[in-house]
Amino acid sequence: MTRPVDLLDVGRLGRAHGIRGDIVVILTSDRVERVQTGARLLAGDRWLTVERARPQSDRWVVHFVEVNDRTEAESLAGRTLAAEPLPDSDALWVHELIGARVVDSAGIDRGICVAVVANPASDLLELDDGSLVPAVFVTGIADGIISIDPPDGLFDLGVGS
Repeated sequence: MTRPVDLLDVGRLGRAHGIRGDIVVILTSDRVERVQTGARLLAGDRWLTVERARPQSDRWVVHFVEVNDRTEAESLAGRTLAAEPLPDSDALWVHELIGARVVDSAGIDRGICVAVVANPASDLLELDDGSLVPAVFVTGIADGIISIDPPDGLFDLGVGS
């Protein structure tokens, strides 16, 4: 089975937990909706449906409808979990940012976003010329164009370049 290209990596499966098929899930997403009852996750080439989940420290113990015993849960350990994007009009999704053209509030084309760099203060959009733009300056994205409202001098002082 070929993985659909519009899916996002949201976590990975850890070790089996107990004898009834529960398995530890480590989310790489901050969206706990990923482990709510009824959520569907792709583990390798297999779709799994969350039957129940409970938090345990910084991870989740999840029982999937399709997994009925420890042996089956153990066979899934280590697989990456993928899921469809969640609808959220306020969220910036990496898959929408990469490849999009960046235009500032003055209408100046600043280039193409080639990567999103994790940064503690704010994620950074890396442009094709090497410039870095803090994501806090993104005002919107539509039709493959990222609108930004950078402070004066961002591109002049080397902060954004």
